Amino acid sequence: MSSILTNTSAMVALQTLKGINASLSSTQNEISTGKSVATAKDNSAVWAISKVMEADVNGFKAISNSLSLGESTVSVGRQASETVTDLLTDIKGKIVAAQESNVDRDKIQTDINALRDQITSVVGAAQFNGLNLIEGTDDVNVLSSLDRKNDGSVSASHITVSRQDLTSGAGTFGSTGLTAAAYGTVNGATASDFTSDAAGKVAEITFGVASLAANDTYEVSIDGTTLSYTAAGTETAADLASHFVGQINALGLEGISATDEGAGVINLVNTKGYETVAVTLNSTSDANLEITDLNGGGAPTDGDVGTIEQRASTIDFSTTAGVNEGDSFKVTAGGSSFNYIAGRGETMEDVAKGLKTAIDSNQPDGITTRVQQDATTGQWKLAVDDANGDGTSTTFSLAVSAGGTASGGLFGLDNIDVTTNEGAAAALDNIETMIQTSIDAAAQFGSVQGRIETQSTFISNLTDALKTGIGSMVDADMEEASAKLQALQVQQQLGVQSLSIANQAPQSILSLFR
Repeated sequence: MSSILTNTSAMVALQTLKGINASLSSTQNEISTGKSVATAKDNSAVWAISKVMEADVNGFKAISNSLSLGESTVSVGRQASETVTDLLTDIKGKIVAAQESNVDRDKIQTDINALRDQITSVVGAAQFNGLNLIEGTDDVNVLSSLDRKNDGSVSASHITVSRQDLTSGAGTFGSTGLTAAAYGTVNGATASDFTSDAAGKVAEITFGVASLAANDTYEVSIDGTTLSYTAAGTETAADLASHFVGQINALGLEGISATDEGAGVINLVNTKGYETVAVTLNSTSDANLEITDLNGGGAPTDGDVGTIEQRASTIDFSTTAGVNEGDSFKVTAGGSSFNYIAGRGETMEDVAKGLKTAIDSNQPDGITTRVQQDATTGQWKLAVDDANGDGTSTTFSLAVSAGGTASGGLFGLDNIDVTTNEGAAAALDNIETMIQTSIDAAAQFGSVQGRIETQSTFISNLTDALKTGIGSMVDADMEEASAKLQALQVQQQLGVQSLSIANQAPQSILSLFR
């Protein structure tokens, strides 16, 4: 049936043409924008995912800038630490030269002062954008990543850069008192112990025999050297003691001497400041021999073995107590007090070495120091020796407080003085500690710089991967879009012709009325 009111063919052709035009418009948008999903209307789910990822890409661009800034800052700290290490090595060379008495120590000291001032200059200038990593103790965080979880939550990650203080300041002693015994035990804490030991530590050997039988053999071993005597049978204990006194003194052992106290008693004296001397007695006929270790309070040993303790008094630091930043340690010796304030992450080893440096920086007459570690327990000890015995010291003590400002990592550098024998000897020990501090600082910065470089490369690769992923979701396939455009243009032309034909169909009805 034909109708002039309803042209079904035209309606179908029109709808087809509308669909072609819509597809053609969509394809033209893909070509013009380069995206198959340009708006949420195109594909809301894909569009939402792509926008979240695009936000992350922008965040990673900011992270890349942060890593570049952090890497540059750490690089400055590393180069400054390496320069300080080289300058400290030069100072060590000067100190070694000063160990010889027949040199102009005043001129050497002038050179050391110049190198010290240069170190101060390097430390002060080692900043990037106002941030100096070799001054102070506060950590610096470098933004390194943006972490998104499955639930959509986002958190930032950081690379922590620990400051490596290479200043030489003395710090500020804390005001909150702590129990010193929790940090260290003082051996030689009384005035008599500390000031009278200059004469040396003493061990007493007692030969407990009334008379000697023929061919009786006696041995005295001192510091690894063994002396022996075979009796003729007519000697007394006093004769035996007198004989060994002569033999011991004839050895010429450094720091060891013997005196005959009579009645078969020998006093062995150890004037070595920092060495314990072993003494052993043996006899073929009589085990009634004693070594009384006076340093240990007068108690006899197990018959025939003993030691003469070192002359120096010690502070034996705890193997269990922790050290916090700002913990302040004060040693009183030689009539003066010496302070060291611990920095972040330091140990009892650092405290012992810091206190040694403090004492060496302002040495009282006759006072020398040494840091020792027990080979068995690992305990660190600060040994302080008084070679004068002039009674100027009334106490040898340790005090501890909290809440101070840490001493610089190169504490003691400002007080290196090689113009005296004592100062030159002390400087040789202390410069090694300072060199190790600067080496550790450079190594720390080098490690962190390498990590930042690795993270920066990863962030760059990750950003590229995210961009590729976003593109695969929303970018248009231009080859496909081009082919589709040409096909739709042909369809559009055919659709127009179909609509034209459909619109002409009612004209045939007029022929029925002619």
